[in-house]
Amino acid sequence: MSVQLEKKRLPASEAFTVKVMSEFGSGVGELALTNFQKRLVGNYFIALDSALKMAEEKRMKKYENKRDPVPVTWENVNMQKLARDVVACARVGFDPAQKNHINMVPFKNNTTGKYDITFVEGYRGIELKATKYGLNVPDAVIVEVVYSTDEFRSIKKDSTNKYEGYEFRITNDFDRGDIKGGFYYHVYSQAPEKNRLVVLSLKDIMKRKPTYASTEFWGGEKDVWERDPDTGKNRKTGTETVEGWYEKMVWKTIYRAAYGDITIDSQKIDDDYLRLSQLEGDAEQARVNEEIAENANRQTIDIDYGVSDENSAASQTELNLDDTPQPVEAGVPF
Repeated sequence: MSVQLEKKRLPASEAFTVKVMSEFGSGVGELALTNFQKRLVGNYFIALDSALKMAEEKRMKKYENKRDPVPVTWENVNMQKLARDVVACARVGFDPAQKNHINMVPFKNNTTGKYDITFVEGYRGIELKATKYGLNVPDAVIVEVVYSTDEFRSIKKDSTNKYEGYEFRITNDFDRGDIKGGFYYHVYSQAPEKNRLVVLSLKDIMKRKPTYASTEFWGGEKDVWERDPDTGKNRKTGTETVEGWYEKMVWKTIYRAAYGDITIDSQKIDDDYLRLSQLEGDAEQARVNEEIAENANRQTIDIDYGVSDENSAASQTELNLDDTPQPVEAGVPF
């Protein structure tokens, strides 16, 4: 089928859409996608093509004895699984062309010998899913980081206060001091008695920091490595301080918690939502497997040439560091 599509010279994104519909349909029957969802599938091709190229560049920069022999290319992607995952994400409305919706990272599946694509929801994607599937979705969600010079006081509902609320004032816009914590507030304009305030200390926020968070985005100390000219091996020469985007990452952590705290309505759950839940488990398992593979029986430590895990990939995409992927017509086997 891929040969026939190439002969017709379909645009690569269009050919990918046809391939996805074919792979998905071959397993569950005829697939019904709206025109909007088909456009989203085309956007997934553009983002995936870029993700595969980045992963292949990273693979090739590793020493040969550390390099996986299977190239990270379209030919080596598990298309049957990818088709199901892309369709589920498109039906929910995740658009990889939109900032902070969804991020994709290839991981080697040693059982199949192919690459599975893991899907990591961005903070806007979490908002979209909560809004679509939530029970009693708030009319507004307020997210704030609280600094040492800010004045903040929570107001709990009691015999004198009919509604839960807060007082918050910024006293110095241009030098707010150190981060002390943050809060999120669910607002129900027609039923204010449901308003809900959650206050998070900095300790609470850091508990939610991803295990493999990159210092490039969270900041902190980073090891510096160089190759020993005598042995040809990498050796640690010291550390350097990376400023990162600490304040932005703290805010996003609170934002994720705010929308993750919206209860899902069991009556709204459909096959696509269940598929997303499975993808979250797949991403966690892939992360663990890669960590084991990277550290098992290691004799030397490779220099980190780029994104090393899906958390870094998600953070980079969400920070919009001018990495907009571009489609490539050549070499796509559809």
